[in-house]
Amino acid sequence: MGQSAGFVLYRRLREHSDSVAQTKNLRLEHFRCRYLVVDDIWIPLGESLLISMFSPLWNHKLDGFGNHDPGAGRHNQQRSSWDELHPGRPWAKKLKPNARSNAEILSSISEFLSRASS
Repeated sequence: MGQSAGFVLYRRLREHSDSVAQTKNLRLEHFRCRYLVVDDIWIPLGESLLISMFSPLWNHKLDGFGNHDPGAGRHNQQRSSWDELHPGRPWAKKLKPNARSNAEILSSISEFLSRASS
């Protein structure tokens, strides 16, 4: 028997909370969350709609927030932009550095935010 939708959602939010708490430059109390428990069939539609409506930075320029440890033997991948700017997740330290420098990532974010606000 599968886990309840509420439990699965709680576990995923807990993972996100842990990711923020592990960083050296973010504080969990600066974040807020709203959620709606729905049947699995509606999740992709709801997620696509929200991404389309709000164009979140982390879905366009700062990938990696929701990533998990890639597992043994797969640490030849590069760190995500998110992990470069917000170091602290223990498993991300094992990955190769991102091809883009922090300055390049920040510049890309700045351009994205400038376009989004106009």
